[in-house]
Amino acid sequence: MRERSRAAGSRPLYTMSLAEARAADLAAIQAASGGGEPVYEVTDLTVEELPARLYRPDAAADKPVLVYFYGGGWTLGSIETSDAVCRTLANATGALVLAPGYRLAPEHKFPTAVYDCFAAVRWVADNAARLGADPARIAVGGDSAGGNLAAAVTLLARDRGGPALAAQLLVYPNTDYESDTPSLRENTDPLLFNRTSVGWYWGHYLNSPADGVDPLASPLRADELSGLPPALVITAEYDPLRDQAEQYAAALSQAGVPVVASRYDGMVHGFFCMAGELDAGRRALAEAAGFLTKTLASA
Repeated sequence: MRERSRAAGSRPLYTMSLAEARAADLAAIQAASGGGEPVYEVTDLTVEELPARLYRPDAAADKPVLVYFYGGGWTLGSIETSDAVCRTLANATGALVLAPGYRLAPEHKFPTAVYDCFAAVRWVADNAARLGADPARIAVGGDSAGGNLAAAVTLLARDRGGPALAAQLLVYPNTDYESDTPSLRENTDPLLFNRTSVGWYWGHYLNSPADGVDPLASPLRADELSGLPPALVITAEYDPLRDQAEQYAAALSQAGVPVVASRYDGMVHGFFCMAGELDAGRRALAEAAGFLTKTLASA
């Protein structure tokens, strides 16, 4: 991946304008995703005044639901970013998958994205009968900043009395703004997602560093993690976020939350969305689907 970036003359996203970075990020993900699988039905709709896309794997009713939040450092990304992942997860789990188009920073700073995502989850619960969904089997998930948002949504859902969530899929999530771990210090390669990338995204997302101690921005800083849904936390060996994601998995486990922590050796940040090119991306998607299928079946 690194050599391909070098050969293509790729520039770090943090050296581009926002418009350039958003376009380049989407193009790279679409090229590496394999284009996405056909599914039974794909519907674009509006959820709480936000764009959203619903993936239906078959015509059956009473389906579990995964609400999936795309990555992009809260700054890049769109429904199109996660399209291939959502298609694969819908087919592999037999669940409905909803991808809400939460608002991006810096136009909409923290905590806008968190509450957009939480509103989408509540909408699914409130409209379950119309969707043909089972409100007792709702999961949340996401990659990178999307994993951060999924973790934050579980905290909100617990503390606000619902909706009850059955599972959380956290793929290399940001979990602590003030993290200073070995993986953050060691991953500085400008041809890959690196420490500078992490700081660039946080700089767009937060109003000020003081926001970084809020558990809705840094879930690892939550005073209490008990009562959250079972989690699968996927990490990559060469990822500046590796350690903080694994610290969050350990903290969840210590709080009594069932957790599977799964590190993919040799991989870099972003590999989960590269199933069209990487066997590890395909394996990680299959692991995520297996976890969701098993956990939602027992909810």
